[in-house]
Amino acid sequence: MLMADAAGTRLPLAVWILTRTALLLCVFKVVTFPGPDVTTDVSVIYQGWYETLSSGTFPLDDVTWQYPPAAALAILSPAVVPLLGYASAFFVLAALCDAVVLALLLHAGGRPGATRRGAWMWVGGVALLGPTAYARYDLMVTAVAVAALVAGARRPRMLGVLAGLGAMLKVWPVLLLLGLPRGRATRRSWAAAAATAAGLTLLFVAAMPGALAFLTSQRDRGTEIESLGALVFHGARHVGWDGRVALNYGSVEFLGPYVPLVSTLAMVLGAGALGWLVLWRLRAREFGPSTVCDAAFTAVLLFTTTSRVISPQYMIWLVGLAAVCLTFRACRMTLPAWLVLAACAMTVLEFPVYFALVVESDPLGVLLLAVRNGLLVAATVTACVRLWRHTVHEPGSHGSPPLRPAPDKELLSS
Repeated sequence: MLMADAAGTRLPLAVWILTRTALLLCVFKVVTFPGPDVTTDVSVIYQGWYETLSSGTFPLDDVTWQYPPAAALAILSPAVVPLLGYASAFFVLAALCDAVVLALLLHAGGRPGATRRGAWMWVGGVALLGPTAYARYDLMVTAVAVAALVAGARRPRMLGVLAGLGAMLKVWPVLLLLGLPRGRATRRSWAAAAATAAGLTLLFVAAMPGALAFLTSQRDRGTEIESLGALVFHGARHVGWDGRVALNYGSVEFLGPYVPLVSTLAMVLGAGALGWLVLWRLRAREFGPSTVCDAAFTAVLLFTTTSRVISPQYMIWLVGLAAVCLTFRACRMTLPAWLVLAACAMTVLEFPVYFALVVESDPLGVLLLAVRNGLLVAATVTACVRLWRHTVHEPGSHGSPPLRPAPDKELLSS
């Protein structure tokens, strides 16, 4: 048994070392990865923010700064690595966070009733995304989210604290709280999250001007060319649509006739997703051990797919949450997780490998994008159906209701 357990740890670790060595060779430019240089976000944008933040203020005049105040911690973090330049230190920290996530998933997968499929999901998903995974701070945020879900299985207050911290890094980790069962322990978890978020916000507001500028920084965004709605304009360009592609608010977007309409429809879909999640929360009756992870994965899928922007780094969030779901032997999100993994393989092709073709709305580029977005839609719908089916017990439905899990003593005593 011990030998099997050791083998189950060593093999994913060995593959992680091989694949991450390859990623580091790419971001350090020892090996040239096809497509545009994905590291310029770090060496140019992040480093510029670093210099501004180091002076004691947020980048008030930079429309590309669209993040909650604690994002400053991620941007400033390379300062703790001695002897390395900014970009090199950032890549090293990204690799360290990657290793932490793997360790958490291997630990979670070794628990009774668990599996190490989640570790394999993480190893494969990040590798498939290519060097982009190490050239964005989203991996750091995902590490916080994974830690919250793994630790929160036994310590709901810790889940709340880490979810609050994650929300102040990039908002979406607040969704980790959605699937907590009703009760005193959950109220404490939510209170811990609110206190952490409020405390960090007050700290940054008091210390640095512009901490809340992110709240209005995306009002005039267009439709990013990799989003679901962008497929409309990729097709329209071939029949005479009078619009253009431009760098806007830090991403490549469509600008022109009907873009505001499609952007508004995307926001309506996002509001619909929020409404569905609220309805699910009100109707859910069966909260099992994996419900917190399943709900978080489903919610992030919903908001990612309906967003005006589906940047490649968003896939890191989904890979991390899918990996935690897969640590449960009785995982209900297996199919959506594999669909996300397939979407990662398509993502690296549409960005950065063939991104020039996507920008030009070339048929091959559009096909890659359509397949990636189609996989995300399929994963989202499947996850929603499975979450509803396994947690909402309809009165008067035929068949036996799902088994209600025994209360977790540690959760109830927290």
